[in-house]
Amino acid sequence: MNILGKRYLFFAISIVFILVGMVILAFDGLPLAVDFKGGSLLEVQFSDTNLPSSEQVKDIYDQYQFNEVTVQTALDQNNIRSILVIRSPFMDEQQKIDIVNALKASVNTESAVVNRFESVGPVIAQQVTQRAGLAVAFAALAVVLYITYAFKGIPHAFRYGICGILAMFHDVLIVISLAAIGGKLFGWQVDSMFLTALLTVIGFSVQDKIVVFDRIRENSIIFRKLEFEKLVNHSIVQTLQRSINTQLMTVEFMLLALALFGGVTLREFAIILLVGLFSGTYSSIFVAAPILVVWEKREWKTWFKKSAT
Repeated sequence: MNILGKRYLFFAISIVFILVGMVILAFDGLPLAVDFKGGSLLEVQFSDTNLPSSEQVKDIYDQYQFNEVTVQTALDQNNIRSILVIRSPFMDEQQKIDIVNALKASVNTESAVVNRFESVGPVIAQQVTQRAGLAVAFAALAVVLYITYAFKGIPHAFRYGICGILAMFHDVLIVISLAAIGGKLFGWQVDSMFLTALLTVIGFSVQDKIVVFDRIRENSIIFRKLEFEKLVNHSIVQTLQRSINTQLMTVEFMLLALALFGGVTLREFAIILLVGLFSGTYSSIFVAAPILVVWEKREWKTWFKKSAT
């Protein structure tokens, strides 16, 4: 099975998906939740589909001088569109109570329940954003240092750390691109749960890459005279079944069930983890190891040369 022979096809698949997300980000930006940009999120569930209209909601919020109000609806556990999700500038508890009462009055009902209310000031949001960036940067640095140390017995050990980081960066971009696409199509937002999913993806991604790299290291000792590309391809084939089976049986099926049947509050988190962990396994086999081969063979020197006629 010549996996590395199609390495540029695998690179292209990743680039296309990432570019779609980056284009959306360029025009719309990252869909940040109140955790990262400050503000309030109010989620109210009504007894039926008789919800206040967007115009009614904005009229109520206008009375409190709240601008930039976004209104969305969501499905409840019974797949009935009875949930109203409202994002607005920062509000306090009393304003929340007054607005909920006004929403009930606008549709002449008392049977409305506040499922969620989050309110974050701009200073706290800025601190959360900074710490999120530091967490990802620290994880990347730790990966480089650990892999370089663990593989110090083989030539060019630091390359394994750099290739691991590039592949991890690939997984981060895949997750961010998915969040951008989900924000555009389904109204997803990047919140603290997204950060949890992202760090989990990084952890699993590093684990998968170390498994592949470790097999390359073992085979480099056994098959000293084997050409490097063939050695890496042989190592990938040896770990392929283990990587796919472990990921599918222990994680992906569970996350798929959670995404399908876990309810609306966990669906976004489950889908991001589902795709992110799949990307981690994919990049270990089809990105990290191929980049190592490209680096070893210095193939970039021939990328822009014309083929001989």
